[in-house]
Amino acid sequence: MRKSTRILNSTFAITAYFGLLILLIFGIAQLFPSYQALLPFGGVEELLTEVPDDAEVISTFVEKPEIVSRAAFTLGAAILGAVLLMVPISWVYFITTRSKQINRSFAQTMVVLPVIVAGIAMIVQNSLPLAFSLAGIVAAVRFRFALEQPAHALYIFAAIAVGLGAGIGALGIAFVVSVGFVYINLLLWKLDYGADLTTPFFSFLTGRGRDDKNL
Repeated sequence: MRKSTRILNSTFAITAYFGLLILLIFGIAQLFPSYQALLPFGGVEELLTEVPDDAEVISTFVEKPEIVSRAAFTLGAAILGAVLLMVPISWVYFITTRSKQINRSFAQTMVVLPVIVAGIAMIVQNSLPLAFSLAGIVAAVRFRFALEQPAHALYIFAAIAVGLGAGIGALGIAFVVSVGFVYINLLLWKLDYGADLTTPFFSFLTGRGRDDKNL
């Protein structure tokens, strides 16, 4: 299949996927208006407008079951949203990578990582002691996973950004991150950005000619 046809089919499929996600969100909001307050949207406004106290108050009472159930529902919705937003990002990895170079473990890590990040973000949200405790635990763990290509780090950062957005209740921002990451990567792949620096524009920009192609 030609690259131009392949990119058109891929762009159409991903655009249709994002469109279905938007319709699904609005459909749920219309059918279940009482659950809108529990959905992981917003979040950033609370972080920006919240005025911290001089001293953190540590409560020792046990939270009511309904409060715990609400938090669990919000976390479940955040996890589902993070996974749904990572699916098109994983498609971009499959599209722009040769089939023989695809790492199945890395592809699965991309989809699962936001789930963990979202859970961690919700646990440590608005709690400085928990954040420091978590940092100490993570520092004690040695990670042996090595990225085969530098570009893979972009997918890891995208997964972390989506997971953090979902975890703090800012799933809308995570949606924008996913959309921007997908279309920018598809555009750069279609244009072969940086593959040939001897084109007229890059020759003017870098001062290189066709004789300097191998330099």
